Amino acid sequence: MIYRGTSGCEGCSESVQVLLESAYPDINVTFAGPDEDVQINAESLRQVDIFVQPGGPDLEQAWEEAEPYAADMRDFVARGGWYLGFCLGAFLAGPDTGFGLIPEGDKAAREIERPNAQVDDMEDTVIQVDWTFSTGKKQGTTERERWLYFQDGAAFILSDHSPTTVLARYSQNGDVASTLNAFGQGWVANVGPHPEADQSWYDLEDVENPEGVRSDIGIDFVRAALGTASRNTHDKRMAKLTAMRDLIAASED
Repeated sequence: MIYRGTSGCEGCSESVQVLLESAYPDINVTFAGPDEDVQINAESLRQVDIFVQPGGPDLEQAWEEAEPYAADMRDFVARGGWYLGFCLGAFLAGPDTGFGLIPEGDKAAREIERPNAQVDDMEDTVIQVDWTFSTGKKQGTTERERWLYFQDGAAFILSDHSPTTVLARYSQNGDVASTLNAFGQGWVANVGPHPEADQSWYDLEDVENPEGVRSDIGIDFVRAALGTASRNTHDKRMAKLTAMRDLIAASED
């Protein structure tokens, strides 16, 4: 299930759909939101394994819309669901204006307001990250100073004893850019930049990616979240997706 509505940016939900289908071609995607056939509530969440909150322009507006089903979302994840948050979706996973899906003591902050941030304004641009690959032929390697699309994305401030797994850091200041954590029996994966951004995003805002637009980080983010979580929880619902991921990864080697 992917959120689609006024709290999301135009085209963001569809870009996430393309990314999910690139990682897992047989995945079934449903869009849900205030103007969709499917509304987000306890009943609809019981019909899916994964919920994705894409990027959007305004956290306060998004939280005003999402707060009525916040308890349903926490219950969905706690019972074994997967939450994937991209940019705004990562903020919504936080403890204040959000669902409260990250460990106690951790928080999401605006990277543009952090010390020594590479980007310090709200303009659409690119930012560099050090990404540690969790899947495929690059598994276990960290590619430094990779460029990703960025627009006022989240950084994650972790407590000293946080159980959160760090998937990536912003290259310039070392802030955490992407995370994976358990929540009850479920899992939560968040990313501050936009690894789902395709060429149309760059063309629309006249932004250039110095290394070209690539999907490998986005695909790794999705496969890391679902595959790693599946192995750790021994959850049979994701066995097919995990097997497919491994077959695809093997073909890429």
